[in-house]
Amino acid sequence: MLQNSHFDRSRQPFKELSDDFLATYLRDLDYGRVYFTQSDIDRFDKEYGDRLSQMLLEKDSMRAALDIYKTFVERVEKRVADGQEMLKNDAFDFTKEESVMRSRKEAAWPKDEAEATELWRKQIKEALLSETLRREMVVKLAKEQNKEDLFKDERDPKEKILLRYERFLHSVKDVDDADIAAYFLSAVAKTFDPHTDYLSFRQMERFRDGMRNQLVGIGALLQAEEDGATKIMGIVVGGPADRAGELKLNDRVVAVDPLNSGRPEDLVDIMFMKIDKVVELIRGKENTEVRLKVEPAGGLPGETTMVVIKRGKVELKDEQASAELIERTGPDGSKQRIGVITLPSFYADFDGGTTRCSLDIEKLLRRLMVEKIDGLILDLRSNGGGALEEVRRMTGFFTKRQPVVQVKNTLGQVQVKESENRRPIYDGPMVVMTDKSSASASEILAGALQDENRAVIVGESSTFGKGTVQQPMDIGRQMPFFADREKAGNLKVTIQKFYRPSGSSTQNLGVVPDVILPSLTDALEIGESYLDHALDHDIIRPAPGFDPLPKANLFLPRLKELSSERLDKSKDFAYIIEDVSKERSRRRENQVSLNLEKRRTELEDADERQRVRNEERRKRFAEVAKRDASQMKFYELSLDAVEAQAPLKQVDPSDEKSDYMRRAKDKTAELDTTPEWPSRLDPFKREALAVTADLVEITRNAKMAGMLKSSESR
Repeated sequence: MLQNSHFDRSRQPFKELSDDFLATYLRDLDYGRVYFTQSDIDRFDKEYGDRLSQMLLEKDSMRAALDIYKTFVERVEKRVADGQEMLKNDAFDFTKEESVMRSRKEAAWPKDEAEATELWRKQIKEALLSETLRREMVVKLAKEQNKEDLFKDERDPKEKILLRYERFLHSVKDVDDADIAAYFLSAVAKTFDPHTDYLSFRQMERFRDGMRNQLVGIGALLQAEEDGATKIMGIVVGGPADRAGELKLNDRVVAVDPLNSGRPEDLVDIMFMKIDKVVELIRGKENTEVRLKVEPAGGLPGETTMVVIKRGKVELKDEQASAELIERTGPDGSKQRIGVITLPSFYADFDGGTTRCSLDIEKLLRRLMVEKIDGLILDLRSNGGGALEEVRRMTGFFTKRQPVVQVKNTLGQVQVKESENRRPIYDGPMVVMTDKSSASASEILAGALQDENRAVIVGESSTFGKGTVQQPMDIGRQMPFFADREKAGNLKVTIQKFYRPSGSSTQNLGVVPDVILPSLTDALEIGESYLDHALDHDIIRPAPGFDPLPKANLFLPRLKELSSERLDKSKDFAYIIEDVSKERSRRRENQVSLNLEKRRTELEDADERQRVRNEERRKRFAEVAKRDASQMKFYELSLDAVEAQAPLKQVDPSDEKSDYMRRAKDKTAELDTTPEWPSRLDPFKREALAVTADLVEITRNAKMAGMLKSSESR
């Protein structure tokens, strides 16, 4: 299926990819290169390096996969045992001048067990040092704020580190042959490109749940605890657990009876179980019951209770589209009404359901039009993509019928997908916000609107750069009729590459904004170009019928000039630029000191720098908030409100936003004295709002002066 379906036919033949299959599998298992030794790698290479492809074709590859994984488990067991011995014997001298690499991505494997043990000693030492310093800092902050000691009931730092590695060891050992097969086949698939993958039956179900923005379960957010239990960190308001009322925040689940049979033998001990397996036990069919063995929050040591909850549908509302309206009053008393639509992902129910993000966006957009907005912001930050068809439909909300994306298949054939609306729903001033996490479908939409000269793109230096299309293929259909097809899983394979209407691929390059804002991601390795086996960027011919609007209508030179003037005066962006410089320096050095006093000094310097910033921000933010209150009004707009045809609800942005989920409080996070952004507008959103306001004003003045070029003259 990989050979026949993958987009890039120019890659090495399957039989020549053995070394790559092995390297990817080893990287996935031991990314930090701290468990295997060079002698292990040499053995694997000798026995399997040039044979894995043939073993796959001969149905013999599981022998290699199991052998390598068994060795991995043995090495993890050895490292954890060594760590336990080191921590018990207190073998750490924090006065010595030692260091450990910050990233071992390009490091050599330890040459032998002696070198591996020494490397592991430093890893354990760094973990213990970090935990000790973290506690020092938290205790200091709590004392300064006259708050309780958060560690009075906590385990000793050494015990905490031991439990952390013990949990990892349990997760490594708590696998069966099917899990190992999934790990190995995933590595084989990812060798073709980073987004081609093997999905087990369980993984495919989770993928579908994410795409349809809905699941069947109890409506609780789970977190793995280092001591092995699973903690309730959130409860969906109105969800099954919330309606039942017995499960509370911070409760700890220690066992699950997925069928609520009541029989002791059906109660599955989940201590140290991987969180995805715990989730699988708790989820199930709608209207069936699950029984949880729970240690109640605040209960006596050893106290447990049984909680029975009927499963039901849970909407993932934090992933739904939402909107707000911001009314700005200028110095001359003129008003601007700017709509903001936030889309976290391009969700759609692939199984024939009615859940579609384009339908939700259309509802929100039409309601904003009723409210007579002057400008629009579409926030695609952290939107990792989703359904391609939703992009095509959504682009037509803002343009006439135009090419949206060009899709090239494995044979080199190019298909042009156009928007379907003859006339746009909204044709006014528009800004699209992006960041390094805006990927795939987000890049198609942003790129199409940029090529069409329809919107101004504002954001980080580029988007992610994922310019490929994947299709899930049911492997069971390729298997013999009497085989166990259900457990075969799916191959999610790259079958197409997409290109902007102008002909440029978003692959690797991403979408470069018109107005670029400094960001800490400028110092980080985020994006397609940093991924192994990524396909190349290339350019094809512009799409037939590609006829963009006059670029002059966006007034980009003036918008960039005005934005640049604001950025030059912005303290917050100055802080970001300073942090980028420091992070780049740290990444170049790639060393973390293991000297207590040196690390303590570094932390104290960082803490003092943050304290000075916070002091400056508190004074400045108070003035900004006062100005916002006099110049801006904020109105909330949810899909529920649109459905109910409810009037717009004015909100105080400084208030805690009502959430679809009640969350457990993090007492450590509550010690953070960093002030909230005024009106909850972070620097990026505030600048996008300013660019939109500029665009609205310049467009309005140009229309009055008769300077705006007609869209009919394109």
